[in-house]
Amino acid sequence: MLAVVVSVGSELLRGDIVDTNAAFLARGLSELGFEVRRVEQAGDDLEDLTALFRTLHDWADVIVSTGGLGPTQDDLTRDAIAAAIDEDLFLDQSLVADIEHRFAALRRPMPRSNLRQALRAPSAESIPNPNGTAPGWWVRHDSRIIAAMPGPPGEMQPMWRESVEPRLEAMQDSKRAAASFLTFGLGESTVEERLGGLIAWRPDVTVATYAKATGVEVHVTARAAGQSEAEKLVNEAAALLEERLGPALVGRGDVTLASVVGEALRRNGMSLATMESATGGEVANLITDVTGSSDYFRGGVVAYTREIKAALGVDPDIMDRFGVISGETAMAMARAARTLLGTDVGIGVSGIAGTDAVEGKMPGTCYLAVDVRGATHMAEVHRPGNRRTVKGFFALCALDALRRQLDVATRVSL
Repeated sequence: MLAVVVSVGSELLRGDIVDTNAAFLARGLSELGFEVRRVEQAGDDLEDLTALFRTLHDWADVIVSTGGLGPTQDDLTRDAIAAAIDEDLFLDQSLVADIEHRFAALRRPMPRSNLRQALRAPSAESIPNPNGTAPGWWVRHDSRIIAAMPGPPGEMQPMWRESVEPRLEAMQDSKRAAASFLTFGLGESTVEERLGGLIAWRPDVTVATYAKATGVEVHVTARAAGQSEAEKLVNEAAALLEERLGPALVGRGDVTLASVVGEALRRNGMSLATMESATGGEVANLITDVTGSSDYFRGGVVAYTREIKAALGVDPDIMDRFGVISGETAMAMARAARTLLGTDVGIGVSGIAGTDAVEGKMPGTCYLAVDVRGATHMAEVHRPGNRRTVKGFFALCALDALRRQLDVATRVSL
């Protein structure tokens, strides 16, 4: 079945915002088994928008749109869809009540302009929006589907997952199973190279890679006559992924480096402390993004200067001999963090996130150390770039180093 994605809003055409919705929906539709042939952007012009929806409605089986459902006069998606299918809008009193209830819950008066969001075409079924005032539309007309959703990703993505995706899934004759996998430490091209022929393994299984700041994701989608058969295909692909990616494979599903590390610490009854310099607390920030991190994270310190490092237990002789930015100092920081806070594991990070060389070390140089009950591992990483990017990368590398060392330590203990 053919599908098309439409992103509505003149701000997209001006380049004021980046259209992340289109990529999200194109991938979602593809994983559902739809053939996405076009991705369109349209401005806030009723004549142009109506013509676009009319053309696409004659051509595609499914149109999924985002944006243009707000309360202002330039939010024209409702008007354009209604005109494209030759229907008139009417004020749906049940939607009026829903919008009024939301404003009452916010303890704010409802502007009259929000009544526009309660307009509906006869062929349109409203889609609830618990995260905003704009309901979506599910339109079935001439055996074609138009699903219109709000533009803000915080409203669109939940609406897609909870309401639109299940309905589109039900339109397919075959059953689908899907899984995502997070990798770290390998570039996207290397991940793809290691997967080799798996990406074209069989026609009913799709394997795709996506590079993100947090690592390279691998998405596997399988379609089969029955659900159990589709899930079996995904599990077979997962086994091949594990075999080919080895330690670079962080985990399956909605995982992060911090959540995987946290689960390993909790499972083994271990506690953690951090001492950071170049990352400025970013490692601790990632760790505490995970619900329940207080079960294993004792605390962290940002020891930004040589004097503070020494005051917190880092041997001044080590810093004098090897430099503040060195593997030896990072290891001393990990030991000091573990000793200072009485934990099983310590992380130490020392590096250069700025643009100037320090102690003869190039910008973007970082030393990471992990101390697991006295057994210390150190790694040197490099990442030139702006300060925000560099700090984030160093912090992720520190968590990945901890993940790998915990795996080694727990295997040995067993």
